[in-house]
Amino acid sequence: MRGVDLAIIVVYLAAMPLIGVLVGRKQRSAADYFVGERSLPWGAVMLSVVATETSTLTVISTPGLVFGNAFLFLQLAFGYIIGRVIAAFVLLPRYFRGNLVSAYAFLGKRFGSGLQGTASVTFVITRLLAEGVRLFAGAIPIKVILGHYNIHLDYWVIVVILTALTLIYAYIGGIKAVVWVDVIQLSLYLGGAAVAAIVLLNKLPGDWMTQASDDGKFMLVDFTKNLLTSPYAFVTAVLGGAALSMASHGADQLIAQRLMATRSLRDGQKALIGSGIIVTIQFALFLLVGAMLWVFNGRKSVAQLGLQSPDDVFSRFIIDDLPVGVSGLLIAGVLASTMGALASALNALSTSTVADLYQRFTKRAPEDSKLLKHGRMWTLIWAVVFALFASLFSTTKNSVIELGLAITGYTYGALLGAFVLGLVIKKARQLDAIIAFVATVVVMAFVILGLKFSAKTGGLIGIDFSKAAGDKVALAYPWYTLLGVVITLVVGGLLSLRHRTPDPKAAEAEAAGEAEAEVPAA
Repeated sequence: MRGVDLAIIVVYLAAMPLIGVLVGRKQRSAADYFVGERSLPWGAVMLSVVATETSTLTVISTPGLVFGNAFLFLQLAFGYIIGRVIAAFVLLPRYFRGNLVSAYAFLGKRFGSGLQGTASVTFVITRLLAEGVRLFAGAIPIKVILGHYNIHLDYWVIVVILTALTLIYAYIGGIKAVVWVDVIQLSLYLGGAAVAAIVLLNKLPGDWMTQASDDGKFMLVDFTKNLLTSPYAFVTAVLGGAALSMASHGADQLIAQRLMATRSLRDGQKALIGSGIIVTIQFALFLLVGAMLWVFNGRKSVAQLGLQSPDDVFSRFIIDDLPVGVSGLLIAGVLASTMGALASALNALSTSTVADLYQRFTKRAPEDSKLLKHGRMWTLIWAVVFALFASLFSTTKNSVIELGLAITGYTYGALLGAFVLGLVIKKARQLDAIIAFVATVVVMAFVILGLKFSAKTGGLIGIDFSKAAGDKVALAYPWYTLLGVVITLVVGGLLSLRHRTPDPKAAEAEAAGEAEAEVPAA
């Protein structure tokens, strides 16, 4: 391996834990550990949100999307902005009014501890599956890249190293360390992508944009694709992307916790909406690199290039064509995206475990020092669980990876639906919400695994639990969250008709929130 590249990677791996420890070493309280004493600047939180939602596969795979779907992926990002604007003005104010550290505490105030616990357990399971498999999936390109430099490590070794390094600053520094390291990591992989674009620009002919445009690689919207089966049909992408973003950034503790660490509701709203704009710019940059790679590779398809998938296009360029030093920068960026996502998951799981489960079900209010101790203890426990879970995989079978990465489709609709149910249907009680929540998860599993459509006509074929292939395709994934919300509202709404009067907890939650809103958070 080239010495400069190796030095950059080693310096990065040593520097990130050290910086995280220095930033967050003076933890004074549990509130400091979980939400940074609500003192973090909104700009840093905004960048942290973007880093949290960006995985290794995003960095590696997004340029390759151009080879098959041009710039159509950006349609989803347009929906992301819409969804975040709605979440910023509908959901975020409820968290700040209650001075909360967990998004699911709002469900506890509105319905009761039963639903709060149900939502928290669902979040824990979802995040374990999604982030555990994403951690393993992130090790795949890292193993391939290192293999080209004659460094051969097993997947489990890569997983353990990344987890251990991430744990150091997540355990000691809490949310402050996670956020500020996220900012550095985001700068690293975006800077690397920008440098890659500059390198490519110097290698391309002057009319490269015309060549890419003639091949349709800058196509941004598509009104012709089937709405039910194609994730890149315009309506599907925008509506589905909006619903997905509302759930992931308004009803998922992973992101909501960061927003609650800002200094005020207005700062939280700026961070949330701004993250939608930044992530759109990020995707546009990666897709631009993909368009450049299309021309750089002679306007050949993935198959003609002898590659197995579009994911390999950018990886091969990093290894074979980037100058010394730049390759190391990009590989460090790949490592950064994996560590950033893992650190965020550890901190969010620790917070939800302590605030939503331990405190609610033990009905204890321990002193602050013990809460801080519990927070760190659960950070350590979840790091071990993640490492063990991800290390169980030893192959790269797509079905396993896709299941882990798509697991949010089963639960996001129920999570967001529970929040909307509590806000819209005042008669709904806790039992109504729990039944609706569970029913939604079950129905969505049935839809995702069994509902099949014709690949040619887009018409409904029926129920078939065999793998979608050939002339059978599943419902496009952007619809999953929106459909889940509708199911939750229908089931919960029908059950609420049993009651003649609004749930007293609805009025109590609103009154408590308004009273607390009058007192600024410490």
